[in-house]
Amino acid sequence: MVSVFEAVGLVAIIGGNTAIAAVLTRVFRVYMTTHWGSVLYTLLITPVALLVVTLVAGTVLGPNLGDPNTVVGLTILLPMTLGVAFDYFWMPAPDEVELPTT
Repeated sequence: MVSVFEAVGLVAIIGGNTAIAAVLTRVFRVYMTTHWGSVLYTLLITPVALLVVTLVAGTVLGPNLGDPNTVVGLTILLPMTLGVAFDYFWMPAPDEVELPTT
């Protein structure tokens, strides 16, 4: 049986990883000059960052999910998919954003 603390911890890990994935995707889209560069960096670096966060936060907050595939699916693949989708579909493209002149 999962306690309330473990369920809240799992939701916090998923939410935090989703935010990290969205921010990293945005950073790569803004700073990379080619489209494939941002996609490649998103697919290679973002899962490593999410894995580190999951390992650190999962020791304190996360419940025992049993299977390693479940852990990877819930705490890395799901947040990465949501974060990338949020950045690509709901945020304006970096070229469309007008920056103020200094």
